[in-house]
Parts: sequence; C-alpha cells; structure tokens
Amino acid sequence: MRKNNFKKYIYDVPDFPIKGVMFRDITPLLQDATSFNRLINVFVKEAKKIKKIDVVMGIDARGFLFASAVAYALKKGLAIIRKPGKLPRKTVKQVFSLEYGSSIFEAHTDSIKKGQNVLIIDDVLATGGSAFASAKIVEKLGGKVAKIMFLIEIKEFGGRKKLRKYDIFSALTF
Repeated sequence: MRKNNFKKYIYDVPDFPIKGVMFRDITPLLQDATSFNRLINVFVKEAKKIKKIDVVMGIDARGFLFASAVAYALKKGLAIIRKPGKLPRKTVKQVFSLEYGSSIFEAHTDSIKKGQNVLIIDDVLATGGSAFASAKIVEKLGGKVAKIMFLIEIKEFGGRKKLRKYDIFSALTF
C-alpha cells in the first residue's frame, strides 16, 4: 500500500483552533471503515518491526483512537497521556510547547513500569512538543521509548528534529 492513499481523507481547516493554524481534520479517515482499518494495519505492521513492545501509549486525544486499536491488535496494554486534571490518581507531569502555545501532559505514575518498552502513538507530528513531552514522561517513569508513530507528519514545523533521539514513523507527510 502506498503511504499517500490516506491523504484524500484528511481535510484542511484553515484558522483552527486559532488564526494562522492549518488544522488537519482526520475525522473523514476515521469514518471510512476500510481506510481506518488499513491505517491500523499499517501501524501494526510497523510496530511488529520493533524487537519488543510491552505497552502502547496514546496521546490525548486523537492518539487514543489509534493506540487503542494497535494495542488490541498486538495484545498489549494501553497507557494514556492526558491533559491536566483528567486523571483521577497520582500523576507525573511534563510541560511542553505547541505550534500555537504551551500545555501540560500527565500520566498515572503506575501507567508505565520500570524497564518497559513503550510504543507511543499520536495523530500529528508538528513541532514535536507533545510527543517529546510524552517520551519524557515515559522516561521519568523508568520506561524506554521503543518508537513513536504518527498518522501525519507536517515537515515544515521540524518536529522530527526535536525527536531525533527516538525512532519515528509517520504514515504520511505534508
């Protein structure tokens, strides 16, 4: 399968969430059962190249959609990275920058066990801030980042450079 088959299902929404930002709407891809299934298969095939995965981690919120399906297919547990105040128990936090501001991510302190190999999945790689923060959380908890996977990589933001110490996979690039 060619990587770019999914692009026709990604809609550009200018000036969302703020003026000057081009939002990539993935909901048409999610709504098309065949394309969504094929995308998950691409992620699973790539994940199977990793020597060892103990847990799959999804980044709030759209990363959850892919990470949960991949975790299911690989028969692995699912850990989640959330925005502040969304997790009910003790958390570890990491501040990060976005292309249009800054934020904080949290994960439960018991979501990753020391020494676990973690596959992180998110929807978009732009500046790399959210993925970098997620990787730092994994490392704070004693885990190892096995790979970070994305549906979309937006090259102009240079996020891959920020994540240069990690193994990265993007299903498609803009």
